[in-house]
Amino acid sequence: MHPFEQHQQLLARRQFLTGSAMGLGAAALGNLVAQVHAADADVGSKNSATAAKAQSGLHFPAKAKRVIFLFMGGAPSQLDLYDYKPELQKQFREPLPPSVSMGQRVTAMTKGQSQLVAPSMFKFSPQGKSGLMMSELLPHLSGVADELCMIKSLHTNAINHDPAKTAICTGSEIPGKASMGAWLSYGLGRMNENLPDFIVLSSAFWSGDQQNIQALYSRLWGSGFLPSKHQGVSFQPTGDPVLFLSNPAGVNRDSRAKMLELVTRLNREHLDEVGDPEIQTTIAQQEMAFRMQASVPELTDLSQESAETLAMYGPDVEKSGSFARNCLLARRMIERDVRFVQLFHRGWDHHVGLPKKLRGQASDIDQPAAALIADLKQRGLLDETLIVCAGEFGRTTYCQGKLTATDYGRDHHPRCFTVWMAGGGIQGGMEYGQTDEFSYNIVENPVHVNDMNATILHQLGIDHNRLTFPFLGLDQKLTGVEEVHVVKDILA
Repeated sequence: MHPFEQHQQLLARRQFLTGSAMGLGAAALGNLVAQVHAADADVGSKNSATAAKAQSGLHFPAKAKRVIFLFMGGAPSQLDLYDYKPELQKQFREPLPPSVSMGQRVTAMTKGQSQLVAPSMFKFSPQGKSGLMMSELLPHLSGVADELCMIKSLHTNAINHDPAKTAICTGSEIPGKASMGAWLSYGLGRMNENLPDFIVLSSAFWSGDQQNIQALYSRLWGSGFLPSKHQGVSFQPTGDPVLFLSNPAGVNRDSRAKMLELVTRLNREHLDEVGDPEIQTTIAQQEMAFRMQASVPELTDLSQESAETLAMYGPDVEKSGSFARNCLLARRMIERDVRFVQLFHRGWDHHVGLPKKLRGQASDIDQPAAALIADLKQRGLLDETLIVCAGEFGRTTYCQGKLTATDYGRDHHPRCFTVWMAGGGIQGGMEYGQTDEFSYNIVENPVHVNDMNATILHQLGIDHNRLTFPFLGLDQKLTGVEEVHVVKDILA
């Protein structure tokens, strides 16, 4: 049914007008009709021809079908991992020149303090045929350097964790917008009818900072103004991977199916009466949950993985909730055509004592991330799977807290940081963008976080300017209202 016809039906129904308290219902009607339109136009659930087209690209041919986003919550230090600055050794304990800092804003934590340069204590060396400079903290990722595209000129607007994480995940610092995974679910639809389009895996533990831990919140994988069936499903590290997925004692699968049949019939009657699109979401999600009772246990059962595969990901793969185990689960999800998998690994907010904490964090992710790349490649899945690894911003070249040659901390720095990508039609063994000798300002090819997001959409066959949703009088986009650009120079 055309949305305007549905609009007229909604207006004519006494139940809707009664339940809407008249004035409030009229104010909300525009957004409700938009949701109805989204439910009808949703790719993959009702129109198989449209769904098939979406798999090869919504607006143009896709280079990738799926995305794994490795989110390093807290913001890793680009200076100690990726952005090699050997000349800084000569600047140890020297004040950061005003010509470099240029009066730029800093956080309240270092405002008014001396900005003394803290060079990285870690060694870098060229890796792979490409010669990418990699930190000694990442020996396994160094082994797949020729698969990596290092964007060293990423920047963001936010200087604090909450808005910066929200911005990179949803395209806006303002809470309530739809996350990237939700946009992809809405735009491209589901490839596996028995698993969600968008799954979230959060590490239950980490080796770095155990005190200054930044919170995660469901809005980072929420659907915002999109129908709620597009939100990410967060898997739990212990017990049922999805809360309340198992049947309670005394309820078997047959009785559960009969309950679902009855509840679905009642919900459809209610939907016919009031036309609320969220009832459609409820029906779809209840049916999905029933199918997941069979698909999720099979997905999370690692007993069929070979000893060689488990060894690739490292010893932590045996621990529930580890980053290593989540990387292996992500590969299994990709094999089963989950569209978007997002891993969150916290503990990177190293204001003090960075070297010790960073060693632990790097050890957490180095072998599993490298194994994920190699594992996907050997299975023929890397070319159509885009892997992205980033934090919410970078760290300062000047020290926060105690400063010695082997002990220092770094404050937040949104002006430049590094993201790496692999697979999915991205060139490997290259770096893009450059920072100044202090890794403080970008001097070549700046890439805003929304440019990065536009590039991710592009690789899945989506024009970021054409994937929109009407809300609050604006055609909302993942990349916002300001002009952004696909980073074409990194495309294979």
